[in-house]
Amino acid sequence: MPRSAHLDRFVLDHLPPPAQQPDRIFDRPELAYPERLNAGAELLRRALAAAGPEARALIDHDHEFSWGRVDAISSRMARILVEDLGLVPGNRVLLHGPNSAWTALAWFAILKAGGVVVATMPMLRAAELAIVVNKARISHALVYDTLVEAVTEAQATAPTLVQIMDSATLQKAAQSQPAGIGFAPVDTAADDPALIAFTSGTTGQPKGCVHGHRDILAMADTFGRHIVQLSKADIVVGTPPIAFTFGLGGLVVFPAAVGAATAFAPCPGFDALAETIARHRATALFTAPTGYRALLKLADAHDLSSLRTCVSAGEALPAATSDAWHEATGVRIIDGIGSTEMIHIFISAGGDAIRPGATGKPVPGYEARIIDADGNPLPAGETGRLAVRGPTGCRYLDDDRQAAYVQDGWNLTGDVYRLDEDGYFWFVARSDDMIVSSGYNIGAPEVENALLRHPAVAEAAVIGVPDEERGQIVKGFVVLNPGHTASDALKCELQTHVKGVIAPYKYPRALAFVDALPKTQTGKLQRFRLKADA
Repeated sequence: MPRSAHLDRFVLDHLPPPAQQPDRIFDRPELAYPERLNAGAELLRRALAAAGPEARALIDHDHEFSWGRVDAISSRMARILVEDLGLVPGNRVLLHGPNSAWTALAWFAILKAGGVVVATMPMLRAAELAIVVNKARISHALVYDTLVEAVTEAQATAPTLVQIMDSATLQKAAQSQPAGIGFAPVDTAADDPALIAFTSGTTGQPKGCVHGHRDILAMADTFGRHIVQLSKADIVVGTPPIAFTFGLGGLVVFPAAVGAATAFAPCPGFDALAETIARHRATALFTAPTGYRALLKLADAHDLSSLRTCVSAGEALPAATSDAWHEATGVRIIDGIGSTEMIHIFISAGGDAIRPGATGKPVPGYEARIIDADGNPLPAGETGRLAVRGPTGCRYLDDDRQAAYVQDGWNLTGDVYRLDEDGYFWFVARSDDMIVSSGYNIGAPEVENALLRHPAVAEAAVIGVPDEERGQIVKGFVVLNPGHTASDALKCELQTHVKGVIAPYKYPRALAFVDALPKTQTGKLQRFRLKADA
């Protein structure tokens, strides 16, 4: 193994044992990385080579940064981390900020300095931050100035956190440095840990997923290169937080890899996103199915005609949403399945290869198969567990759940899928969302998609609830579109509608109208909360 640059070896010493680590495959020319690699420096090198130092890179609502300035400012920030805050390679750095140019600049700086980025959602409270800080033994924090209070409060129960610097102080310190003084990025090994991404909590306690410098490049050189296919002419927008790897890839890594620009909305919310698309003539959009449904309601009031590339992840994209977006915009959404454990999307399809309702095929660089309960591969047409491997893979930080996720070198994502005769993978359900009623297996997403095809339904979620006679029955939760009122008559109408769309035994025997569905801050449905209240 190449010599690690990490002087602080906490992460290296708390990786899973070799027998529990995934097989990783680098059998394509674009994945042949050198032994020494710093992802922050390499991404900026690519951006400058592709677009030049004067090209737009990061666009806030009131300021723009060129790629040359991103490189220079992030180097100054890295110098401050090392010289003023005492960072040594391998230290973990909490990055707590909104989707903004500052957060992206700080992310590049931490990598250049040899730190391990631990980015967190701006809406997390002190108790939630303390869990992350203590799990990752974080020593340093770079914090957006309006969010300092929560981090300072978390510090009281997180003794390893000794250095906190807010964005205003960091920016002032960077500006005060003499011009012309550079910073040599730390000579990290390609597999040195570069970030710890914490899962978004759809099933409870978050897990810390460790990814190295070459993993960051690999998501750009697989899904980014072969499916998304951005160019330096693109302007990217999106809703997923940089704190999660879907947002990190879409809003930071993929644009940098080709010299494209990213425009950040001035505040959360889909109205602000739609306005940002129209104002900057954005060409590429990253959001979840929930986001596409919300934007459909705003399409008449905002000009979305500049969009050319639209990517969805976070949860399965219903065919009804895909078709409605295509009808409204002329753009077919790129769906994909990824995971924090795998860093980004590993099954997808783009362009003419898209089949609405299907997730797609393995992204170049990855392999996938359907397996039974004993780990044996299943033929096309059979339903089973999804297993995948490629250049990235799951490495939990000091977590007993590693043995369940990685088996025989394959990553078991927790999803139930079906493979068709043409090699397309079709999502059935999360393994813990499969409903067994009277001996029949029913996938919750299939029933949800059927409900969404009714004009009264804005959002739908389905779970299984206990039933003495059938073991479980399907229960649906529906958010109505404006102009529709909850009633017993509408409930019967929706049940009849589902029976006409899919096999009648799958219809929701119980159905509740709700004002909103429980979701994570990234827009993922939290079915476990529905189950707890059912």
